Amino acid sequence: MTQNAPKALIIIDMQRGMADPKSGRRNNPQAEDNMATLLAAWRAAARPVVHVRHMSRSPESVFWPGQVGAEFQQRFVPLATEHVVEKHVTDAFACSGLERWLHVRGITEVVIVGVATNYSVEATARSAACLGFATWVVSDASFTFDRPDMTGDLRPAEDIHLVSLSNLQGEYATVVSTAELLAPGLL
Repeated sequence: MTQNAPKALIIIDMQRGMADPKSGRRNNPQAEDNMATLLAAWRAAARPVVHVRHMSRSPESVFWPGQVGAEFQQRFVPLATEHVVEKHVTDAFACSGLERWLHVRGITEVVIVGVATNYSVEATARSAACLGFATWVVSDASFTFDRPDMTGDLRPAEDIHLVSLSNLQGEYATVVSTAELLAPGLL
């Protein structure tokens, strides 16, 4: 991460629906605390924050507009000065205006946290890198859920998380921990 370069914290899909027990078992139980720590640091440093929320096109989804599940979790309610992006697919850049919003402000680096690692976090990080942004993904400030593979075998969230981060590391992003990101001089 470059010192003094404009960096935006992008918090993905921290909505009430993510806490629904139907989502299943997940990894990184400390992820929300780490996200909150990063959010507090960004706010204290007056750095740009982008809150992304998924607004489903399916009325059965907990993320259907107007449902409680589509609301931000209390700890991640945006301030009036923070940007909110709504998305309908996994990638926060797709048809959302996020790229333009970042460019207009001269932001060249993005730090991505949120859920789910193998869906919206990975898709957004890949797009960010392909669009020319220096991209950072915080491993302990993102999480995912257990999921069956293509053969029907249930894969643990820890494995899915690790593979997703491995897909990103080096090619699309630099994967760091919360502590590494908050080291003096990096924010």
